[in-house]
Amino acid sequence: MNSWRAWTVWGIGVFAYLVAVMQRTSFGVVGLEATDRFHAGGAVLSAFTVLQLVVYASLQIPVGMLVDRFGSRVMVAIGAVFMALGQLQMSVAESVVTGIIGRMLVGMGDAMTFVSVLRLVPLWFNAKRTPLLTQLTGMLGMLGQLISVIPFLALLHARGWTAGFLSLASMSVLVVVLVLAFLRNAPAGAAKPAEGAPEGTRAVLAAAWRQPGTRLGLWSHFTVQFSGNVFALAWGFPFMVAGEGYPSATAAGLMSFFVVVALFAGPPMGRFVSRHPLRRSTLVLIITGLTALVWAVVLIWPGQAPLWLLVLLVAILAIGGPSSMIGFDFARTFNPSHRLGTATGIVNSGGFVAALVTMFLIGYLLDVQHGLGLSPAGLYSLDAFRVALAAQLVIMAFGSAMILGVRRKVRRQLAASGVPVPPLREALRYAWADVRSRRSNGR
Repeated sequence: MNSWRAWTVWGIGVFAYLVAVMQRTSFGVVGLEATDRFHAGGAVLSAFTVLQLVVYASLQIPVGMLVDRFGSRVMVAIGAVFMALGQLQMSVAESVVTGIIGRMLVGMGDAMTFVSVLRLVPLWFNAKRTPLLTQLTGMLGMLGQLISVIPFLALLHARGWTAGFLSLASMSVLVVVLVLAFLRNAPAGAAKPAEGAPEGTRAVLAAAWRQPGTRLGLWSHFTVQFSGNVFALAWGFPFMVAGEGYPSATAAGLMSFFVVVALFAGPPMGRFVSRHPLRRSTLVLIITGLTALVWAVVLIWPGQAPLWLLVLLVAILAIGGPSSMIGFDFARTFNPSHRLGTATGIVNSGGFVAALVTMFLIGYLLDVQHGLGLSPAGLYSLDAFRVALAAQLVIMAFGSAMILGVRRKVRRQLAASGVPVPPLREALRYAWADVRSRRSNGR
């Protein structure tokens, strides 16, 4: 473990995930071009992204079970094939139906990638490195979003729609070649856990779900990740431009800032989880509380929110991405390796289900207010956005309550195994005493 071969396998896995993120976000930057190509309005074009995410979220648990059975190598390669086919379809699509089929194929391939890549980390690296590498996997994959925004869009404008999407398809073909040539499921000679042999598909799923640590990971991912996804993939740009009245260039700059903050927040989050594994859920609740607080301030601010406040909002939302990776750390530490893919799939479905529910609620509340004449300034007025976006606070409160409920079960389980979790005030007192002791010894 931790050998050059391990770093090679991980690097290829990260590259595969980066390409998957690039494929996932590519349609979001070609909205104007897609309007002209498909002769469709905003409501129809939103179906491209929504259906893609529905496919992604619905496949998480089945994919987790399949990766446990067939391994990461096969699943990442198949996922790249689906994404290549989807982008090939997009390159020639001229109708809404054929375009949506292409995006759904991309969603299928994307769904197979992240869970499979995450499963490689604990099999190739020791437990001390795993939290940090899990964070780095997610954050380095975010670079794919920047690639879709800058070089892909530039190529599409220079060479046209078909050439742009064919270039994306070729990237997934490259992933297939690299994965089949160099990626392996586990180090040579690694023993398969004997405990996994008698379990069938249904038993693996049931065992993973019964484990309170898996459910704690699910609700952590559900609660802390969805708001950033909703902002970045659906309602952030309309809120800042149509609601708050900022120029499109300012909104685009804030979206780029979102990616940068997420990249830099990942490693510190991984180090914290590695050093304080008993405080992971506390960190999730703190980030969720900060997110709810900043959203509340933005939504009740009289008139246009100042730019500094929107910068703060974007920064907190971006930190939610790395924070959601804590959910996968719960899956890793509370499940044996032969159930890790299944548990990871369960966790990964949480944030995307919450995002889809919230996207629908926000759109529904905007439509209701407009239909009842409660937003005379228009569908995307600031007052209408304030009511609709407040739905996020309800989802955060629900998720936080679920975290607190299942956390009690996890802590009872830890106490029964001889690892009691001291109250936070005692942990802080011990930590402060340790800091003072180190300072005294250093004098």
